[in-house]
Amino acid sequence: MPDLDWQRVWARRGAAARTLWPAHALMGAALGLRRMLWAAGLWRPWRAPVPVVVVGNVVAGGAGKTPTTIALVHHLRARGRTPGVVARGHGGDAAAPHLVADDPDPARCGDEPVLVAQATGAPVAVAPNRPCAVRALLQRHPRVDIVVSDDGLQHWALAADLALVLFDARDVGNGWLLPAGPLREPWPLRRTPAPTVWVLRTEPPGRPPAAHPYPEFSARRQLADWADDGRERRPLTEWASGRYPAPGALAGIARPQAFFDALRAAGVPLAAARPLRDHAPAAELRQVLQAAARAGGPRDWLCTEKDAVKLRGTPLPEGVRVWAVPLTLALPPAFTAALDAWLDARAPERGTAL
Repeated sequence: MPDLDWQRVWARRGAAARTLWPAHALMGAALGLRRMLWAAGLWRPWRAPVPVVVVGNVVAGGAGKTPTTIALVHHLRARGRTPGVVARGHGGDAAAPHLVADDPDPARCGDEPVLVAQATGAPVAVAPNRPCAVRALLQRHPRVDIVVSDDGLQHWALAADLALVLFDARDVGNGWLLPAGPLREPWPLRRTPAPTVWVLRTEPPGRPPAAHPYPEFSARRQLADWADDGRERRPLTEWASGRYPAPGALAGIARPQAFFDALRAAGVPLAAARPLRDHAPAAELRQVLQAAARAGGPRDWLCTEKDAVKLRGTPLPEGVRVWAVPLTLALPPAFTAALDAWLDARAPERGTAL
């Protein structure tokens, strides 16, 4: 079913979702077996010598994990901490642990780790195996006193002390597991033992949210009102007012339409909108720009920061400029106060399995 609009399918228990319900049941059985084997001690998580905070979600697709990670690192630094970041490195080809600072190429590290490193200046390590990434990070940066894992909620091999579970307007969709629904695992979490779990909503829920027993906070996530092409910062109002011709927009993220809708909501008239697959490589992004240039399309193109890190320094069609529009996230005071109290109260050696 390659042409299905999965977000639409996952929003309700309609005919397409019901057709896939047997796969939901199979996924649930597999996850139940996994939980049983971990609870029996067949596998054990690795505990880092410093606190580990995992920023993740139970719903497939972007919910703001990377902007939340960036905001969290900024807060921890302001509080006097020395945070480091680990990530899977989706879109990159690094199999062994790799420090982004050694080779900040998105094709090697993945786009999101490079963005986090650029936005925060914090050391970032990538590896499919999160414990290996943490070890490499701490070996190179022994002063790091807290680790933030960008994604990794389903990576149980790394013991977490605090799990921030993010939700956007979709909440849990139809409440079914992949592929019948958007859930990567049942909600609320069914794990023993489990870390401290908090819910952070990056958008108001578009439906009555599913019940859960965890503390909940609401953050404010929005597009910046400006774009940057590496040489100039331009307010979005310059396009909205018609001072410059209508730009195009491209997005290689989990939900490209959300980016396009946000630009239009800001008053930007889009001459073209080109969605690409999540973590689309630079070559695919350039193909879109080259095809548009040959067809006499827009000369200005707006994109996400995640796309921009892959295009910076690469050859673009003559006269084409690519502008990154940041997605900002403001952590609510109630959340930062709770986080500060949690950090003050806990001992770093007491990590638990996710």
